[in-house]
Amino acid sequence: MIPSWERYANDHFLNGIASLCLDPDRVPRIEEVNRFLCPLTGFQATPVKGYIPAFLFFDCLRNRRFPTTITIRDAARLDYLPEPDIFHDIAGHVPMHTDPAFAETLVRFGECAHTAASLVAGIRNEHERVARLTSIIRAMARFFWFTIEFGLMQSRNGLKAYGSGLLSSHGELEHSIQSPEVQRYPLQLEWAINQGFAIDTYQPLLFWVESFDHLFSLVDTLEHWMREGKLNNVAPGEPAVNETDLLSFIR
Repeated sequence: MIPSWERYANDHFLNGIASLCLDPDRVPRIEEVNRFLCPLTGFQATPVKGYIPAFLFFDCLRNRRFPTTITIRDAARLDYLPEPDIFHDIAGHVPMHTDPAFAETLVRFGECAHTAASLVAGIRNEHERVARLTSIIRAMARFFWFTIEFGLMQSRNGLKAYGSGLLSSHGELEHSIQSPEVQRYPLQLEWAINQGFAIDTYQPLLFWVESFDHLFSLVDTLEHWMREGKLNNVAPGEPAVNETDLLSFIR
């Protein structure tokens, strides 16, 4: 991945890779990663075996902990894996967590989950509570997908990737920047929260931001819209919201 990162990754990511002192010849140990990460932004990688419910994931971000998968993909699927593994999490996500502005954006995003839980807590009608919460979670998931997972950023050398889904995929990283088939637009919140996506193909639509300060302001707007009810009826479609995720917010 190193030559691809040098060509297509944003400078914040490249600085993060250098700060973490990752050994390219072996799978990293979580405690080694945290030794370099924690002093920079207070974030730490927290090992998990796989999927955790949505509210718990966002609550971890709020508390500067990043749930980090400890399994590794097999050799037959080096280029792309639909589900997270330690390479996606450590080499895709965690270098960005060394950047103070990006780290604060993640914390702010985590706070949005608490806002969502508080807003629906007072709704007595169960059907209405579930419907509203489903829409809010879907909006948050779409925003996360088009930014933290598959976001692009303007730089002095043109568009560069900061999304972990791009940075952990050799094929899609180049495709995201070079392919004429990819639609690339400045991020508009109303577009992102109403746009479905598929996880098993290269992304045909990507959004870019000007900076991490810009991204932070968009998360702020997302929460304001949530409080104003603008996330209560986003467009249906992917991603599906499962019962486990719903209950994690309700409880």
